[in-house]
Order: sequence, then structure tokens, then C-alpha cells
Amino acid sequence: METNSKKMSDCDSDTKTTSDDDYELNDSFCSDIEEDGETDNVEPKTPDPEHFEYECLNEEETDHFLNETAVGLSEHLPISPSSTKVLLQQNKWNAADVLEKFYNNASNHAVSERIEAATTAIASMSISSAPTMIQQNDESGENASSNGEPEIVTPSHTCPVCTDVQAVEKFHSLPCQHSFCQDCWTMHFSIQIKQGITTKIGCMEQQCKIRAPEDFVLNLLDEPTRERYQRFAFVEYVKSHPELRFCTGPNCKIIIRSTDISAKKATCNSCKSAFCFKCGSIYHAPMGCQMLREWLAKCEEHENAPKFKFTHKTCKYCPKCHVSIEKIGGCNLMICSNCGCYFCWLCTKSLESHVMGPFTCSRYNEIFNINHKTMHIHNEMLRKFLHYYNRWRSHSKSLQQEQQTLNILTARINEEVAKTRKPLSDWQYLFDGAALLANCRYTLQYTYPYAYYMETGPRKDLFEYQQSQLEAEIENLSWKIEHSETANRADFEKQMIIAEKRRTILLKDFFANDE
Repeated sequence: METNSKKMSDCDSDTKTTSDDDYELNDSFCSDIEEDGETDNVEPKTPDPEHFEYECLNEEETDHFLNETAVGLSEHLPISPSSTKVLLQQNKWNAADVLEKFYNNASNHAVSERIEAATTAIASMSISSAPTMIQQNDESGENASSNGEPEIVTPSHTCPVCTDVQAVEKFHSLPCQHSFCQDCWTMHFSIQIKQGITTKIGCMEQQCKIRAPEDFVLNLLDEPTRERYQRFAFVEYVKSHPELRFCTGPNCKIIIRSTDISAKKATCNSCKSAFCFKCGSIYHAPMGCQMLREWLAKCEEHENAPKFKFTHKTCKYCPKCHVSIEKIGGCNLMICSNCGCYFCWLCTKSLESHVMGPFTCSRYNEIFNINHKTMHIHNEMLRKFLHYYNRWRSHSKSLQQEQQTLNILTARINEEVAKTRKPLSDWQYLFDGAALLANCRYTLQYTYPYAYYMETGPRKDLFEYQQSQLEAEIENLSWKIEHSETANRADFEKQMIIAEKRRTILLKDFFANDE
């Protein structure tokens, strides 16, 4: 078992309602990072809004944790640990909630949670389910054997399913008292397990809702089926426990456990896969889980539309000399090799046209057309969506291109190490910069869906300001990595600090750790 933890954070990462004064305070705090890269006025340590404590468990450790919880609770209840597991699973493994419900009304709670049957039902079934006595009688009506001596009568019972008459010892029943032979129980369990049903296996009686506890099922299964049942049941227990999440990595058997059930990033210590702990989906800060679901559904809806087509252009035209330029790196700051024009790849406008500063084109400007109101609303909604969608996809593409750049850089560094015999640690800052760049751009990518759902107002104005500042620093860092041969190491490391500071500030103010 290994515990993973980031820096301690004293801040609340939930989205909060903030006054206009707060916006001015945050804006001035952001302006502490000067455009020329000065960081003297910046606090040396900023609370990490992504702070998240969790631990990585293997299957044995997780199974021990689940069983320990059930055994510990069963010591306070008059039921077995396996029946306690049924209660815990039904109540999302909240032991305190189970105890409170049980002691408030033990009988009703047991019935409602399907571990016991109602008293009237048991009484009615006890008569009809009573074992029958098979015996031989002579002509006088007395029990007799062939040699004239009394015959020993063996209690037996007719199975309601297979109608076979068998000894009572071969019959089993749940607390509901519905009795069936062992062969029928085994067949019933095997069929249910093949269908993927384990912890919700119930009694064979059609109208009965009693659940079969784990120990009852295991005692009636053969070894192969028992192993399959335990494997499926383990998955069901983990999925029902709010503090446990399966790692999303391919074929990874690690389970993440945390008492902080929030939309924070969990990284597996085995396969290094990262995901949102709360929803189990891709990590999506600063978006909330529900917001991500809505965004992905909207993207799927538009992508499946007949007239919708997204193409990531690798070639665009210079806004000054109109020569065709191909983008092969992740940086969106472009220089035309023909005329030397600096322009933004996202909007294909010269940086001089960005009056408010670089990458102010990330803001969406609504166009009003009162002459064609109905058509305008539809077109404006589509235009707004495409504005944010295209940038969301473009930054995703930039992440892939920057990974290719890193691969080329790594090969070049390895050649340099072989030639000069310098230690690889001399270039470690470049690898650190590439990792930080990927983290910052990943956050930037999900700021666009976040902005799409924001309401117009001072809070969105502040967000778009911080978003444009973060984007500018990310592109500067990407540029330095692509031109690492001529970049100054001190400037490079300073740019890393500035970019991460911008990202941290944005998440601190807008991390939607909601729901």
C-alpha cells in the first residue's frame, strides 16, 4: 500500500460567489507577475488548489479493507459479517448510517434491506414448506418393514423447483424460509453468476426479495464458480463504495482510496494513469463533473450532425503575405519565414491586432443582428459553440504535437550526451519544462468548455483575463522548448515558474469542485 499526497492546501477549491471587490483583489494579485518575467513580488508558495490525499491499494489490500469494515460493524449487530456486507452495500458503506437505522427499528430495517423476511411471510411459509415423511404402512396402517419390524422413517421434502423428493439435509433456505434443494440452489447461483449478477442474487421464490448473503452462496458453489463469484462480487463492492475507484489504466488492478470524494486528480502509482477521482472520467479541472458530461454530450451531438465537420488544419495562410504555413509544433505563436509576421495560429491574425494583449482572441465576442432575430439566435449559438470547441480541440492537438517535439528533443539530447559525455542531469530542466508545459496546456484546454458555460459578467471577465494570461505564458514556454538550443536556461526556468503560477492562480479562483 502506497500513499500519494501533494502539497498541503489551505484553500477551498469549490467555486464560490465572489464580490466585485474580490475581482479587483484577484486582478491585482495576478498583475504581480510582470510581463517582463519578474517574479520578485510573487508569493514563494501558493496553496495548491489541486491538493488531494489518496492511497493506491492492490486487490488483497482492498478486500481486507472491505472485510474489516464488515466484521467491525457486525460486532455491533446481531447478524453475520456477510449479511452486514449486504447492509453496507445498500447504504453506500456508511457504517454510522447502518447502525442508526438498525437500532431505530431493527426488524423493519432488516426487511427493507432484504436480509430478513417479514414475520407474517415466514409464518405462512413455515407450514407449506414443512418436510414430508415418507413411510411404508402395512394393512393395519402401522409402520412395518418386510421382516415385520418397525421401519425407520427418514424425513424428506419435495423441492418446489425440480419436484424431486430428497432428504431434508439436502435442502437450504434463506431467512424467508423458502426451502429448495442444494442442486437447484447451485444451478440458480451458477446461472446468475454467468449473467454477471453476484451481490444482488435473490431467493428463487418469484415474489421474494430476500438477498442471498456471500457465505450462503459460497457454500453451495464448486471451486471454479466460487472464484468467479468472488471476482465479480469484489468488483461490485468496490463500485458501490464511495471511497474506492478502480484505476482507469488498461489491465491495471490498482484501486484508489480516498476519504476526500471530490473532483481531484488521482494518479496510479503503477501505470501512472490519471483520472478524476469523483466521476472516474478524464481529469477535467477547472470543469466540474456534470459540466464535463454536458460538454461531451454536446460535442457528440454536433459531431454527429450531417453538416458538422471538424478539420484540424495543419496549413494556414500568413495574414500579411498570404503564404501557406504548416504548423508542426505545439506552440500557437507563429512566425512567417517569408515576411517575418508574428501571428496567432488560432485566429490567424497578427499579434499586433490583439489590442488587449496576446491571445485575447480566446474571448468570445457576441454579434447582434436584430433584423433576423430567430436565425441570429440559432447561428449565434452555433458560432459560440464552435469558438470554444475549436480551441478545445486545437489545444488537444497541440499536446500531441508537443509530445512529438519532446521525442525529437530527447533523441537530440541523447546524441549530445554520447558525444560530449556530459551527464544527462544537465538537460533535466528541459524534461521538467516539457512535463510542466503538458500539465499547463491540459488545464488550458479545459478552460474553454468551462468558459462556454459561464454567464456573462464580471466573474467571466476575470476568468477570460486569467485564461488569456495563462495562454500567453504557455505559448512562451512552448516556444522556448522548441528553440531550446538558443534559449537561456535562467529565462527558461523563470518562464516555467510564471506559467505554473498562472495556472495555479486560475484554478485557485475557479476550480469547479462542485456536485
